[in-house]
Amino acid sequence: MKGTRTVVEGCAVATVDPAAPEYASGYLVIEGDRIAAVGGGDVPDEHLGEGTSRVDGSGCLATPGFVNCHHHLYQWATRGLAQEATLFEWLVDLYPAWALIDEDVERAAARAGLATLARSGCTTTTDHHYVFPRGAGDLLRAEVEAARELGLRFHPCRGSMDLGRSRGGLPPDEVVEDPGEILVASEEAIERFHDPSPESMLRIALAPCSPFSVTRELMADTAELARRRGVRLHTHLAETKDEEEFCLEHYGVRPVEYLEDLGWLGDDVWLAHCVHLNRGEVARFGETGTGVAHCPSSNARLGAGIAPVAALVRAGAPVGLGADGAASNEAGELGMEMREALLFARLLGGPRALTARQALELATIHGARCLGREAEIGSLEP
Repeated sequence: MKGTRTVVEGCAVATVDPAAPEYASGYLVIEGDRIAAVGGGDVPDEHLGEGTSRVDGSGCLATPGFVNCHHHLYQWATRGLAQEATLFEWLVDLYPAWALIDEDVERAAARAGLATLARSGCTTTTDHHYVFPRGAGDLLRAEVEAARELGLRFHPCRGSMDLGRSRGGLPPDEVVEDPGEILVASEEAIERFHDPSPESMLRIALAPCSPFSVTRELMADTAELARRRGVRLHTHLAETKDEEEFCLEHYGVRPVEYLEDLGWLGDDVWLAHCVHLNRGEVARFGETGTGVAHCPSSNARLGAGIAPVAALVRAGAPVGLGADGAASNEAGELGMEMREALLFARLLGGPRALTARQALELATIHGARCLGREAEIGSLEP
């Protein structure tokens, strides 16, 4: 790519850059792997030298690439099951199938899921993989290779579960891991794959699965490891009333307070779903800079509820979008999540609750903030 120049001209441009947000007719100049210029009207002659490749963007809208903040790529293999189930019912039904995944299934599912995201305008995605059956092969490497082949910027999360059913958790014992082995595997994932450079196409995060599948000790130890190694933290939180009741029964507090007690709120953390938050919890997310991955399709499919997205944005919390796993979405595209985020916010708070421009921000710059990359991606600017 170095030394090449491409000009896209005649298109509408939504930069998601507060300094110059929109052009009804504008252009983009790309030199190598960087945006060199963005503007309105005709392309200045200085950008049209010999060897420039010109693309007619008439009738098109240029936006930043979408950022998917929550996904489970392996679930592409189990779409369409447990159709009328709550989250806990759905998980209980699907855990036995997920216990059978191996490296071949993971690679095929990842390729299908990543290709679907790319076709919907997504250029950066995370993946929360927390099921590691013994003898299944190198599942993390399989999806890393799939993302590299397809050309997406990738933030896979080394997930984990250590709280099996025999100890009061939700997952069956055969799909949980030993906590010591989890921490070793987590550090190995960072060593093998994490690239902190600004142009990085691959970064690792650490992501214990949920309060009902992970012990308090593993949550705390994972946070310590992540901060020692300079990587981000991710987990599911406050997705359903069942989860809230589980936390009250087992820990004596609501899910957000449980995480905060463990040091899990902060600007290096983003959390999936966050449907059931009260006003004080929304304020704490804003005060601490804790990010949220809003997954409207999945939340609707499982009847979980509607996350308070507009309130979180007003509080100053980064709120990105997540397609979530195809087993709770069936489609796996990010573009429709942007539309549903807009509609669901208005269903909750009225027609002025969220604007179309704000919905685009969720899919782009807010998602980049969740992943700690707003200085590099999420907007169209030099």
